[in-house]
Amino acid sequence: MLGAVCLVLGGMASAHADAALELAQKVYDRPNGRDLTTLGRMVLTEKGRAPRIRELVIYRRDQPGGEIANLARFLYPEDIAGTGLLSIDKSDDTTDQWLYLPALDRVRRISSDRKGARFVGSDLYFEDMQDRKPGRDRHRLLGKQSENGVLCDVIESVPLQARDSAYRKRISWIDPATLLAQRVDYFEKHADPPSKRWLLRSKKRTQGYWTITDSRMIDLDSGHETRMVVDEVLYDQKLPAKLFTSQTLADETLESEYRP
Repeated sequence: MLGAVCLVLGGMASAHADAALELAQKVYDRPNGRDLTTLGRMVLTEKGRAPRIRELVIYRRDQPGGEIANLARFLYPEDIAGTGLLSIDKSDDTTDQWLYLPALDRVRRISSDRKGARFVGSDLYFEDMQDRKPGRDRHRLLGKQSENGVLCDVIESVPLQARDSAYRKRISWIDPATLLAQRVDYFEKHADPPSKRWLLRSKKRTQGYWTITDSRMIDLDSGHETRMVVDEVLYDQKLPAKLFTSQTLADETLESEYRP
């Protein structure tokens, strides 16, 4: 009898895990165009200081073989203009990243052990600039909870290999209608409480795709906040593969013609 009960409970746990992975995969596969270009602002806020505003352009392209390429370039202010980050999320679940610093006029590869380093002094880590595939984590549904006025599916994601992430786990509040996260809590050194929190503040539908137009990443210890605002967005512009190379990263004249 005990064996039968264990089999039933084991089957329920397996089905629960399958449902969690299915949701995570749906979020990852959410329609997002073959390529994407956004022009927007990064606003850094901390107590006692005026907000620092940076303008940037971001490109994304779905590459052959399941790769995803991202290129981010800062345009303003002068002290950071030209700085760029190239990320290639590969089909084998690894990511290659390169950073270009105009002051040094060199492209520097970001080592995997710097995934938890802050990207240009923001609350975004280099890992946050990657597209993380669901298969790299173990997922568990925690139930339903309202967030930002939306009844969400709450899902916990834990890296299969601890060294594969800067985070011990993430808990995401997913809108089942749009498959957009409304909130994500990030846990680093401790299982509780979270160290960072990402919040969706606004979205819009552009060319048939849901686009996050205002979001915030908050350091819960210091209160430091990074706000990402999208002012212009273009999908399916047939961005070329040559845009996502270290050569283009180091020479923004090769990239500027594709800006909105």
